[in-house]
Amino acid sequence: MSKIFPALLLLVVVLSGFVASDTLRHIPNQSFSTGEVLKYKVHYGPITAAEAVIDTSPTLQYVNGRPCYKATVYGKTTSSFDFFIKIRDTWQSYIDTAAILPQRSFRNIEEGNYRKRETVDFNHHTKTASVEMKKRNKDKHTGTHKIPDNVQDIVSGFYFLRTQNYDKLKVGDKINVKGFFDEEVFDMVVTYKGRETVSTKAGNIRAIKLIPKMPSNKLFQGEDAISVYLSDDNNKIPVLIQANMFVGSVKVDLYEYKNLKHKMYLAKN
Repeated sequence: MSKIFPALLLLVVVLSGFVASDTLRHIPNQSFSTGEVLKYKVHYGPITAAEAVIDTSPTLQYVNGRPCYKATVYGKTTSSFDFFIKIRDTWQSYIDTAAILPQRSFRNIEEGNYRKRETVDFNHHTKTASVEMKKRNKDKHTGTHKIPDNVQDIVSGFYFLRTQNYDKLKVGDKINVKGFFDEEVFDMVVTYKGRETVSTKAGNIRAIKLIPKMPSNKLFQGEDAISVYLSDDNNKIPVLIQANMFVGSVKVDLYEYKNLKHKMYLAKN
């Protein structure tokens, strides 16, 4: 009996570990997979000020023992705009393939003389986010923060919106998303505004219009300052983003795409 009891106890612990490791939600995803590449021009008024690329790594990565899409957003100003401010930003999110939640996120920000590197490790079982940050000429900062269930970072939040079934929504319906950014939890409320055809450098595209509610800030003009358009097909890729800012209007315009999970259909003129 003395030998059997420890063996049974070990078995219970092991089985409990398997149960705990699979308590995350499961989000059906038919919109994206590995290898996808999206390219954008960023217009500031009439000026092409920057370019951006969003890609998912061709292979899955493993973080916290779970398979993840490695999604990366690269942004850089054009050579002519570098004269005003040179920007070279990289944002990454390791997105759990089943839960569509971030397991890890990374930012490398280079804007003018400003430098910032940040890594966030998410533990959705203990509901904590561990942050390691380094700014130019400053000591490394670390901290652990409490997070709510199903919290998103900025990049994974966009991918989560791509998994939603907009056929079930009525104009004015809202999608509530919990976010974690700059060591703070925030509420992002996204309003579904229907469908319309938008003009992009990739062509005219039938799109789903979303309005994320913006908190009061010194950058964007009003709560409804940003409009996000997703392709109205099985891919639901971001095809156009428009933002009204205090210093002018900004448009992020899709011009090239490849390795989509489904065929892209352009709208007829």
